[in-house]
Amino acid sequence: MNILLSIFLSASLSILTEHPVTGQSNMSVYVQNLTTGEVIESYREDKVVPPASVMKLLTTAAALEVFGEDYRFPTVLEYSGTIRDGVLHGNLYIRGGCDPSLGWKGRTAFLIQWGKAVRAAGITAIDGSVIADMTMLDGEAQNPGWLCEDAGNYYAPGIFALNYYGNTMNIVLQSGEPGSVATVLKTEPRVDDVRFINHVRCDKITYDGAFVSGLPYSNERYLTGAVPSNLGTFGVKGDLPNPGLLLARHFTMWLRNAGIEVKHEPLYEADYYPLRIPRTEIYVHYSEPLSELLKETNMNSNNLYAEAMFRFLGTRYILPGTIHNSQDFLRDYWRRRGVSLSNAIIKDGCGLAPQDAVSAKAFVQLLTIMYRGKNAEAWMASLPVSGKSGTLTSLCLQTPLEGRIHAKSGTIAGTKNFAGYIDMPNGDTWAFAVLINSAPGKARNIQTVIQRYLLDVYKQHQ
Repeated sequence: MNILLSIFLSASLSILTEHPVTGQSNMSVYVQNLTTGEVIESYREDKVVPPASVMKLLTTAAALEVFGEDYRFPTVLEYSGTIRDGVLHGNLYIRGGCDPSLGWKGRTAFLIQWGKAVRAAGITAIDGSVIADMTMLDGEAQNPGWLCEDAGNYYAPGIFALNYYGNTMNIVLQSGEPGSVATVLKTEPRVDDVRFINHVRCDKITYDGAFVSGLPYSNERYLTGAVPSNLGTFGVKGDLPNPGLLLARHFTMWLRNAGIEVKHEPLYEADYYPLRIPRTEIYVHYSEPLSELLKETNMNSNNLYAEAMFRFLGTRYILPGTIHNSQDFLRDYWRRRGVSLSNAIIKDGCGLAPQDAVSAKAFVQLLTIMYRGKNAEAWMASLPVSGKSGTLTSLCLQTPLEGRIHAKSGTIAGTKNFAGYIDMPNGDTWAFAVLINSAPGKARNIQTVIQRYLLDVYKQHQ
C-alpha cells in the first residue's frame, strides 16, 4: 500500500488493507451514522466492484418502492373461443405475471382452486389445449451476462413470465463402482421429454462434484463431473427447461383426472403479439404479498425471486419486458432517487453476472433512502440478522455484534461482500457497505477479516 495513504487510514480500515487475504483486493468501504449524518469510515467509497448477491438490494428495494409491500403477482386463467353446452371451443390460457413462487417447493395445491374455477365457468370439456402464456417477457430467458458454466444449474435458471417449481428439477442418480458412470433414474418433478447426455463418473471422493449444463427451452441437459462411488441414490439439482409448459402439463393432467376432457396436448407461447385473439378471464391467482417474497429473496439469497422481480420491473417501460429495459429501469429509478450509479454496471438483478459493479457509497445511499422511507418496516424485516437468520447465521456469532447487524451478503469466487445496518448501543443506526473482490483464499477467510473489521470499528465508536 502507498505509505502516504496508510497514514490517513483508521486503525480499523488497516485490518482490511494490511491483511494478507484482503490487502491486495479490489475494495470499496463506506460506513455512515444515519442518526447524525457523520461519515464513520470511507475507503475508495466511489470505486465500483462486483457486488455479487448484494446486488439484490437494488432490485428488491426498487420492487418494494415501486409496487408496495402488499403487491401480489397475478397469474390469470382465461379462455379464447366460446362455451357451448359445457364444451369450450377454444383454448384455456395460463397467463403469467412473473410470479416467482408458483409451485415453490412443490406446493401445487393451487391447482385445485384453478380446477374449481374452470368448472364454475361452466366448462366440462375443452376442445383445444391448455396453453402457457409467457409473453409478458421476451424469449431471452437466460441473462447473457451470466457465465456459460452457470447456465443449467439450479441457481441460474431461466426466468419466464410463468415460473414454476422454482424453475428447478432434482435429477436422481444412482452411483456405482469407482470409474463407472452414474445412472440417471428419474427427475423430480417428472419431465418426460428431457434428454440427458450423462458423463458423471463415480469416484473416490466425499463431495458432490456433479454439474448440469443447458439452455432454456432446450430439452437437452449435459451432466458432468464426479460423485462419490457406491453412494446409492442421490439428487443433483438443475434448471427446468420450460417451467410454463410443465405447469400447463400438470394442469392438463389435473383437469383430465377430474373428469374434464382436454382434447389436445398442452402448448406454450413465448412471443408477444399486441393484436391477439380476444380472451375471457375466469380466475386470477395471486402470490403472497411482496413483503413475504422479499424475505425469501434477501434471507436466502434466492436468485430466481430476485431475477423475476428484476425482469418484472422492466415491464414498466414496455411489453414484452426485456433484460435491457430492466437494466435501464433499475439504473434510472435509483438515479432519480439520488443513488450514485453513474459508473455502475448493471447486468442483472441478482448479482450472478460477474460484470456487475456498484460502489459501497451507492449501497449506503440506497440503504439510507430505504431506512427513512415509507416501506422501512417491510424492508428491515426482509434482511438477515447477524448470528440469527438467513445468510448471516455465521456472521459475528457469539460476539458483541450478534443480532445487531441487518444486512445482505454476497459471495462468489474471491468475493465476499456485506451491506446493511448496524444497531449501536446508544440508539444510533449506521449504514455500511464492505465490498471485497479478487481476494485470494476462500470466502469464509474473507468473511473472517471483514468480521474483525466490523467488530473493531464498532468497539471504537460504541
